[in-house]
Amino acid sequence: MTFLRTLLAATALACTASAAIAKDATFSIAVIPDTQNYIDYTHQTAQGFKFDARVMFLDQLRYIASRLKSAGGDVAFVDSLGDTWQHQSLKIDPAHEARGFKRVPNPMMDQGFAPTPNVRAIEMPTAREGFSMIAGKTPFSVVPGNHDYDAMWTDANHPPAAKFTDMSSLGMLHSGGLDNFRSVFGAETPFFKGQPWYVASHDGGADSAQIFEAGGYRFLHIGLQFDAPNASLAWAAQVIKDHPGLPTIISTHDYLDNNGDRLPNPMIDNHAVDDDDNTPQMVWDKLISQNDQIFMVLCGHEHGQSRRIDNNHFGHPVVQILADYQDRRQTAIDAGVQLHQGEGIGDGWLRFLTFDMGGKVPTVHARTYSTHYKRQSVDTPDYAAWYKAVEKPKMSDAEFHGQDDFTIDLPDFRQRFGAGKLAK
Repeated sequence: MTFLRTLLAATALACTASAAIAKDATFSIAVIPDTQNYIDYTHQTAQGFKFDARVMFLDQLRYIASRLKSAGGDVAFVDSLGDTWQHQSLKIDPAHEARGFKRVPNPMMDQGFAPTPNVRAIEMPTAREGFSMIAGKTPFSVVPGNHDYDAMWTDANHPPAAKFTDMSSLGMLHSGGLDNFRSVFGAETPFFKGQPWYVASHDGGADSAQIFEAGGYRFLHIGLQFDAPNASLAWAAQVIKDHPGLPTIISTHDYLDNNGDRLPNPMIDNHAVDDDDNTPQMVWDKLISQNDQIFMVLCGHEHGQSRRIDNNHFGHPVVQILADYQDRRQTAIDAGVQLHQGEGIGDGWLRFLTFDMGGKVPTVHARTYSTHYKRQSVDTPDYAAWYKAVEKPKMSDAEFHGQDDFTIDLPDFRQRFGAGKLAK
């Protein structure tokens, strides 16, 4: 009997230990794509809108805060993909003006995105309020999107057409100046200064690097500014060299389009105006494909979802994922709001990437959850009816659901980065 009791106790202990290892081997990254339409000062009741869209943004951060590892949840890192707010404060940034760039009026674009003091009075404080919910509780990153720059101006060498015929008629916008972004998310702000996991920055925090530990590994994350210039790419490559062997994730605002191609937005391509800046393909060619530690790239900006896997220069796969829900407007329809063509809210949708590092082959399960509807995308009966016609009209409903709930294997992860502390 004593032997049996000992055997049962040992078995129970082993099962408990195995369950603990399995739990520790899984973790999530919360991915926050383009929140500009929630924070937009014109989408608030004070401006005559039917509801305060900012509440949806704050609910997203509150929900993420409740799921942090420090709160007993599974979220080990939070990654915001840019376009945090909507508007700019300057017509053209002084740095580009000093270099001889010229802005020209753009009647088709200036009305909707005219510089306004409301970006500093309303939009930026809302962003600061939201991220304060997770500050000091978890490693996190926010990259600047084109709307987060001080100015977004039409270049004199790429002016708008006299009459609109297609999107090329709108001329070419360029984003410049990051004083606003640095004042909220810069390296010297309370969000990041002195945090041990905030390991490097460049351009005042427009580019930044973080380390987080989860699933038995130490991960390096690098956030790059929009259409990252050559100096940003050189800095990122050095950060990787300074942290050898760490599996590395790159986040940047604009990288994949809705079809999964590494193409810039035809209206907002910084490289087309300033050849010191880089297109998505150039970022792949110069940085991502040349650094074998990079195994994943995350981006927003282009409306919708897509993903692709390409082998880098060393023959190893790099997972690249787009998520951006800013066009979604069912919440506005529910409230009886008439939005302009192309205008959206976001409907509270977030992307969670859940890593399982405990099996023979590590996996990443992407799920999409709305903090407004309090449902996963796959559990929302009207999901395809609400969004498919705009985002992926040629897909079946099942295929469309698969854009927002899918699993990716990482078959060579152990070969590249070692067994990890918790691997079986």
